[in-house]
Amino acid sequence: MTTDSANTPSRNTRPPLAQAALGVGVVVQDGEGRILLGRHRSGTWELPGGKVDPTHESVAAAAARELREETGLRVPEDAVTVFAMVHDVVGGINRISMAALVRVESADPQVTEPHLISAWRWTAPEELPGPLFDPSAQILAVWRPDLAVEHPAAHHLRIAPPGT
Repeated sequence: MTTDSANTPSRNTRPPLAQAALGVGVVVQDGEGRILLGRHRSGTWELPGGKVDPTHESVAAAAARELREETGLRVPEDAVTVFAMVHDVVGGINRISMAALVRVESADPQVTEPHLISAWRWTAPEELPGPLFDPSAQILAVWRPDLAVEHPAAHHLRIAPPGT
């Protein structure tokens, strides 16, 4: 079967209208079972993470990149386990947050973006500070439902078991 440009539907070459934002939040767990949280300048606590670049970057690659950019911690892409997708709506835009998990034996995170994060802190999951950034709270609630983390309503799709 041959195709020519005259017969190729134009909808395959046009980008879709933007109606969603795609990000990733990284649960970084150390050898003691603690997780890494950053104190945002706005007053909330959050997981490392950020937007997935529209450059054919995978979610796992985005997680490793954001972790490196925000904390100085370097992990290979194959050390990242994407375990869930969380979906809510903010301001009429679908917000899709991919939940990722990285385990490190020990690490010393650095404040590399002081205009955003004032400090990184290792915290026992049972002793989460507040308030949490909404997407981080939603991801933590999917990761460990037993923690009963308060968060805005969201849909989630589990990709891997919670203890992954």
